[in-house]
Amino acid sequence: MDTKIITNPSEQDIDMLARALRNGELVSIPTETVYGLGANGLSDIAVSKIFKAKNRPQDNPLILHISDYEMMNELVLSLIHI
Repeated sequence: MDTKIITNPSEQDIDMLARALRNGELVSIPTETVYGLGANGLSDIAVSKIFKAKNRPQDNPLILHISDYEMMNELVLSLIHI
């Protein structure tokens, strides 16, 4: 796994990070207090990588961030149709 620290991301860096997320890779995201571990929360493979990287028990759920109500509605409707 390659590690690259990006403190002032360019458009090219953002594209690279978006590709990594689409490919099920993990990224580190700085917050106000700590670095978070991010991945595509809709990918079973990516989610399993987070549990493994953090040695987190499977019964300890993760948080899924969404961008707006429309995304929430799409997610809820997709779950209803499972």
